[in-house]
Amino acid sequence: MRFLLALSVFFKVLFDQQVAQAIESVLNKKAETASASAGGDATRPAEIHQPTVATPPQRNDAITLLATLQREARFVDIVKEPLGDYSDAQIGAAARDVLRDCGEAIDRLFDLKPILEEKEGAEVETPAGYDPGRYRLTGSVSGEPPYSGQLIHHGWKASHCRLPQWSGGEDSALVVAPIELEVKS
Repeated sequence: MRFLLALSVFFKVLFDQQVAQAIESVLNKKAETASASAGGDATRPAEIHQPTVATPPQRNDAITLLATLQREARFVDIVKEPLGDYSDAQIGAAARDVLRDCGEAIDRLFDLKPILEEKEGAEVETPAGYDPGRYRLTGSVSGEPPYSGQLIHHGWKASHCRLPQWSGGEDSALVVAPIELEVKS
């Protein structure tokens, strides 16, 4: 159908000057309108705009880590629980399981290793060009490195970071623990 229309328009433009001018005017206005809406130059053809693809909802890795510790060890539950009504023995018994399960999750996610193998209390020395992100110096720090002192903490370093891949929706991007509901029939 469009082929016949194009053929008819072709012959009308070819043999009728008024039709040719009218079609030229329509085509020029259409090009100007398209160019103006695209913010471009009227002499350039209008750019074709591709539809934008919606980006999937994002979730912060800190929320993913917190959700993992809650799911696997009930970490948030014990931290947010008011402890005033419990004895130290009850708190210790509950904390033992939570700490064990948190440790297992952290080992799996990060495989933490001590930065230094020396025991706390040992005398150690920083390298001359030490990285301040690797060493935190306290006490009487003066002069130029290397510094030597007593090891207070050996530090920790992750061997890897394997956080679970989150696949939820936008409404649950900040959910640390979902609502649990037991449905009765």
